[in-house]
Amino acid sequence: MARRPIRTGIPGWRYPPIYPYMYPPFPPYGYPPIYQPMPPMSPEDELAYLENYKRELEAEKADIEQEIREVENRIKELKDMIEGGGQFPPRPPGPPV
Repeated sequence: MARRPIRTGIPGWRYPPIYPYMYPPFPPYGYPPIYQPMPPMSPEDELAYLENYKRELEAEKADIEQEIREVENRIKELKDMIEGGGQFPPRPPGPPV
């Protein structure tokens, strides 16, 4: 006579559970992920890559310098308002949130 599983009342669950149960296997621990090394570049490719990277950095530098100028102007406006008697005009609109 065959052994019948015990009914748990939960559809899809049986006792004893069927291996490998209902859970995925655990990932191996202790080993970092393996990344393939970047293939070596030819001098022409590396030169083009570095020139593009330099242009990106210069564009970012220009944006940061513009933002610094805006902050310095706002600081100057606030100092003038405080010294001038405290009459504060409405604040200029900021970036959308």
